[in-house]
Amino acid sequence: MSLTPAYQHKLAEKLTILNDRGQGVLIRMYNIKKTCSDPKSKPPFLVEKSMESSLKYINKKFPNIDVRNSTQHLGLVHREKTEIIRFLTNYYQSFVDVMEFRDHVYELLNTIDACQCHFDINLNFDFTRSYLDLIVTYTSVILLLSRIEDRRILMGLYNCAHEMVHGHSDASFARLGQMVLEYDHPLKKLTEEFTPHTKAVSGALLSLHFLFVRRNQGAEQWRSAQLLSVISTPPAMINPANSDTMACEYLSMEVMERWIIIGFLLCHGCLNSNSQCQKLWKLCLQGSLYITLIREDVLQVHKVTEDLFSGLKGYGKRVADIKESKEHAIANSGQLHCQRRQFLRMAVKELGSVLTDEPGLLGPKALLAFMALSFIRDEVTWLVRHIENVTKTKTPEDYADINIAELLFLLEEIRALVRRHIKVIQQYHLQYLARFDALVLSDIIQNLSVCPEEESIIMSSFVSTLSSLNLKQVDNGEKFEFSGLRLDWFRLQVYTSVTKAPLHLHENPDLAKVMNLIVFHSQMLDSVEKMLVETSDLSIFCFHLRVFEKMFAMTLEEPAMLRYAIAFPLICAHFVHCTHEMCPEEYPHLKNHGLHHCNSFLEDLAKQTSNCVLEICAEQRNLSEQLLPKHCATTISKAKNKKTMKQRQIPRKGEPERDKPGAESHRKNRSIVTTMDKLHLTLTELALTMNHVHSFSVFEHTIFPSEYLSSHLEARLNRAIVWLAGYNAPTQEIVRPSELLAGVKAYIGFIQSLAQFLGADASRIIRSALLQQTQPLDSSGEQTITTLYTNWYLESLLRQASSGAIILAPAMQAFINLPREGEQNFSAEEFSDISEMRALAELLGPYGMKFLSENLLWHVTSQIVELKKLVVENMDVLVQIRSNFSKPDLMASLLPQLIGAENVLKRMTIIGVILSFRAMAQEGLREVFSSHCPFLMGPIECLKEFVTPDTDIKVTLSVFELASAAGVGCDIDPALVAAIANLKADTSSPEEEYKVACLLLIFIAVSLPLLATDPSSFYNIEKDGYNNNIHCLTKAIIQVSAALFTVYNKNIETHLKEFLVVASVSLLQLGQETDKLKTRNRESISLLMRLVVEESSFLTLDMLESCFPYVLLRNAYREVSRTFHLNRVPASTH
Repeated sequence: MSLTPAYQHKLAEKLTILNDRGQGVLIRMYNIKKTCSDPKSKPPFLVEKSMESSLKYINKKFPNIDVRNSTQHLGLVHREKTEIIRFLTNYYQSFVDVMEFRDHVYELLNTIDACQCHFDINLNFDFTRSYLDLIVTYTSVILLLSRIEDRRILMGLYNCAHEMVHGHSDASFARLGQMVLEYDHPLKKLTEEFTPHTKAVSGALLSLHFLFVRRNQGAEQWRSAQLLSVISTPPAMINPANSDTMACEYLSMEVMERWIIIGFLLCHGCLNSNSQCQKLWKLCLQGSLYITLIREDVLQVHKVTEDLFSGLKGYGKRVADIKESKEHAIANSGQLHCQRRQFLRMAVKELGSVLTDEPGLLGPKALLAFMALSFIRDEVTWLVRHIENVTKTKTPEDYADINIAELLFLLEEIRALVRRHIKVIQQYHLQYLARFDALVLSDIIQNLSVCPEEESIIMSSFVSTLSSLNLKQVDNGEKFEFSGLRLDWFRLQVYTSVTKAPLHLHENPDLAKVMNLIVFHSQMLDSVEKMLVETSDLSIFCFHLRVFEKMFAMTLEEPAMLRYAIAFPLICAHFVHCTHEMCPEEYPHLKNHGLHHCNSFLEDLAKQTSNCVLEICAEQRNLSEQLLPKHCATTISKAKNKKTMKQRQIPRKGEPERDKPGAESHRKNRSIVTTMDKLHLTLTELALTMNHVHSFSVFEHTIFPSEYLSSHLEARLNRAIVWLAGYNAPTQEIVRPSELLAGVKAYIGFIQSLAQFLGADASRIIRSALLQQTQPLDSSGEQTITTLYTNWYLESLLRQASSGAIILAPAMQAFINLPREGEQNFSAEEFSDISEMRALAELLGPYGMKFLSENLLWHVTSQIVELKKLVVENMDVLVQIRSNFSKPDLMASLLPQLIGAENVLKRMTIIGVILSFRAMAQEGLREVFSSHCPFLMGPIECLKEFVTPDTDIKVTLSVFELASAAGVGCDIDPALVAAIANLKADTSSPEEEYKVACLLLIFIAVSLPLLATDPSSFYNIEKDGYNNNIHCLTKAIIQVSAALFTVYNKNIETHLKEFLVVASVSLLQLGQETDKLKTRNRESISLLMRLVVEESSFLTLDMLESCFPYVLLRNAYREVSRTFHLNRVPASTH
């Protein structure tokens, strides 16, 4: 059998290929227009000053440019010809593609006219849609070409360079130049070209009339028809949602408007001759002020149409119709679409709830899901293109929808539902195809009066393909492929739509109905993702970024919309759909836009969520602070006064009555909304949006919203902890560690309680933040509480302790203030007692305490350096004293020769104060560590006990370092040993350094009697110390000696014995002193000898007895006690 022309022309294949090709060409034209409109991205030759005259000449003479005789005008072009060709080849070839596309389009349109094809969107949907799409795409390409201002220069410049290189013009340039000239006024030329196609175009457009009227209804009519409702008729809930024209139900209104506006713009002759065409055209003009050509490039409908028609004879009434329609659109379209969006919010929310609850309904009601997506997409795109272009309006509220986020969210919800339950959809529609569609189609084929062989073969293949389907294919995860079946149906539509066809589709509408149904059902098996893109793609936002950002900003300002804000980053995933293989250079830019805005939106959401969390934490901390012990004094005082029946105290003026903890929960009326209520409500909304999806993809990047929140929460928690410390550098104020710890626990407790709601790993956030606070700087380079407390204790507490304003009271295990005027601005005891040291250790952790220790030891080593200088200065005298300390006469002449003895004692006292504070901090660390890790503390203490004096020093120091890290005290301080070892001078030999260390102890020992002259050197039995902190000398002497002689690998005990002997002799010689001023506090100073022995594990009381009789210590204790009580009696009497 010979094939008829309809078979030979392959109209279906050509329409498919040309439509795809047209989209690529259109995007290339858009890209050239965009590139050339931005000076930064323009080809470099177009912006060079030196090329300006050449470009003007080319533009003026285009397309007849005499290259050979225009050397004076084109000299620079000749010089840069190779570069010009390299840069402009893509641009020029894109224009050639437009010309070739134009040729193919007209060839195909003429063929279709010759075949006298019948178009009906309700019957041959694919044929009609492809035909109208091709016309619109071609028109858009030509309009966009005419909008490229530099088109003549780009073509002319390339051709000049080409002729200079090859000796002749490009083969396509003559036709290309002619085409560009013809389309300087594109619509005028297009209308002339389309006059022969008026019958086919108007016929295709008229088939839209019923569909367009039905779809272009207001919200009230939608509501009356119960549009998109599954539960409006409960008995029919499981009935399949079918239609005679399935694809028309979710066909985009924007697409139909574009078909109608551009179609009648090109074939305007039928508007005067056909009233139906006129009605459809006017109805369409009343719907939109702008239609999209491509992306953000729009056609101003009424202006363009009016400009064209006003220059034509006999179109006065049509111009009046345009003006009337424009006024109607301005007055009513905004409100119409606003009401539609309100309806869709309610209807789609109901649909989503039902389908979420009963996903099985997605089988029979899949059409409703895609209709909902299409309707939402239409309303959103209408709003976007009108917000961008309608600047002056009497009803701006119609173009600023504060609830748009909910609509976007519902669209994403339906998409997610379809993807999640795709197997349900596949199973349902597979059975539908195999058990219903195949049987109905078989019956229709058998009842056809005429069925040519070619059509019969195609339809038989449909039946056999559908009949072979079975459920195991879905269960086994097989991939379905029905694109061949759908292309065959497209071919069949073409074969049965030509005038001379033996089988006419319009005479057999049942065949069209069942095939349209089969096409939809087959798409539910193999093209669900494509259907989602077709019905709900919002990649238009990629080209309306300002509108996109504005909508997001409005959403953040509207508390009720916060739960839907996640829709904005999710929509960034749509941007990948606007790419095309014919314009690969766009991909990186689109990718950057998508990722940048997704990142920006999630950053803003995470920031707002973390701000809300931290505000609630701050409120929780305020409530926690009310329970601190310091606030109960007033309550105790009031209770005491009531008990003793004293006169009720009148509160002072300006002193507000303090509410008791828990008063904030008492509410007379539940409608009273507190700050905490508002914050919790906001946090609930934000938690819903941040926890909506675990992850999603944007341009091959997987995005995890919870990670953004974790990052922000961690940074904010770090800053909040530092803020809670309340450090003020100028005034040197800081919060007590115990109060800070209570505040931090309140913060942590609340964040932990949110773990399951936020979707973020709360434990990881807390661990990371607290761990960072144990370091000197956090991850952003900011100071931490470790640095703040280290600086404060060194600069405030220990500095004043060194100056004598604060003393260490061993009896109280804390530093305390001495009563002096105008020095202290804080209570030392409140920052240094046992509970504060524990709190400090809890906050700073082992790392932070190590940092504190290192800073303390830096100050210690600084003092040791100065002490060594003093020893070196007095080297000769000290050597003689060491040899003759037991000879009173000689000592009497040597001691006055010592320089800086008081300085030595002062510096050793400072070292002692620092080491005493460090010991207190270490004790706090030990208690905290024991509490947190008792199973680790036991083995560490056990290991330390195995260390003996005979153990290798390296092993000893290793064990002691482990013990020190846990806060356990050691005979030899490994950190101090390491610090002193780093001080070894390169110029002096180890023997000299060792000699200096020995003489330092001698220097201290012979200087001790000088302390007796200081009035502050009296031993206070209540404080168990001295008012000038000299009791700290003992720790300094013992720990520094142990460290020094460990460094020099000498026997510690031997040297400490030597110190004990020399110090005893010096103090015993003080008893022979006749000057009462020098012996003022002799007994108090004598007690230092016992303190030295108690401090050291290397010395014993027996050793002390051998050189300093214990009876002297006993007498000294009795005398000190007697004097202390005598001094208190007058004070008590007074």
